[in-house]
Amino acid sequence: MSDTIAVLLLPKTMNILALDTSTEYCSVALSAGGGMHVRAERAGQSHSEILLGMVDGVLVDGGIRLIDLDGIAYGKGPGSFTGLRIACAVAQGLAFARDIPVVGIGSLHAMALACGASKVVCCLDARMHEIYLAAYVREGDDYAELSAPQVCAPGTAPDLPGHGWVGCGSGFTAYGDLLKQRYGASLAGTRNDVHPHARDIARLAAPLFAAGRGVSAEQAAPLYIRDKVALKTTER
Repeated sequence: MSDTIAVLLLPKTMNILALDTSTEYCSVALSAGGGMHVRAERAGQSHSEILLGMVDGVLVDGGIRLIDLDGIAYGKGPGSFTGLRIACAVAQGLAFARDIPVVGIGSLHAMALACGASKVVCCLDARMHEIYLAAYVREGDDYAELSAPQVCAPGTAPDLPGHGWVGCGSGFTAYGDLLKQRYGASLAGTRNDVHPHARDIARLAAPLFAAGRGVSAEQAAPLYIRDKVALKTTER
């Protein structure tokens, strides 16, 4: 399944390209000329094969060239180890070519913005019976981190204060019963369809670039959280 979203009206901004390959979804967004141009596809494991073509597509849609970019943002994680390396490497390569800054945006932070609720617990399936999880509360147009991104078992997820929390992400698809049991009345609902997306990464990166908080390409790095990526035969 793929989609193309052309020109979502935004305040006039710098020309920012954003990439996300942290999950099975692959997305690219261009914030330029007050609009947002997006290409997105459920890619499975073919991110490396389609990502640059999607970059070319949004540049054509926005009517600009690579040399017109002011910054490149990427989904830094947590998420798929291979996926995180792909987005980071492509962002680095494109930024080196133009000598422009990069910004890494947390995958779970981007999910909070996509969800839009006032209190959001974002959760991705981390495989091996674990989840990546973080909790955020809305502050103006952004979200403040209440519980930092971490990897844990669904049954040991950190406490959520009060009520009215909305859970989102693939973790609630994979471990919904366990998470609902863990959080009980604290959860007001779930949005299993929410996943990290380049359009939200672009929106979160824009004020950072405007404030001069981008870094050089060689400083770009994924956020892995977990070093262990596979179970031994005896652990399966």
